Amino acid sequence: MAPGGLFWWIGAGLLVVLELLSGTFYLLMIALGCVAAALANLAGAPADVQFAVAAVVALAAVLLLRRSRFGRRTRKEASRNPDVNLDIGQTLAVPAWHERRARADYRGAAWDVELAAGEPEDAHLYEITELRGSCLVVVAARRSNTRATTA
Repeated sequence: MAPGGLFWWIGAGLLVVLELLSGTFYLLMIALGCVAAALANLAGAPADVQFAVAAVVALAAVLLLRRSRFGRRTRKEASRNPDVNLDIGQTLAVPAWHERRARADYRGAAWDVELAAGEPEDAHLYEITELRGSCLVVVAARRSNTRATTA
């Protein structure tokens, strides 16, 4: 193995470690480019060809990743994302509705509550699906053993 080949293997190894720390696949795709360059080195290719192979393979791998389902990250709006807003998925009791709006006690305070489209007004127990400012958007609770949060 030529001395330049060690450079490519160390680079690939470092990129794999960094990828494990970051949690994305992009550094892994660039590491594939380094592996391809190391193989070109083993085949006796000159340094400029090795760099070209690394660039082409890494670019192709990144483009393929972008087109795959792993390269697309679906982003939820923060108002609907339970990872951002811990109220999403919680339940509350709504005593009465007026034109699909109500006031209800939730976490020790009175909140504006809006019923989501197509939801019944007679469920009494509702699940929070979205937060719009200080207004809770709710749907009828689907679970029968859910307790309402009032404090």
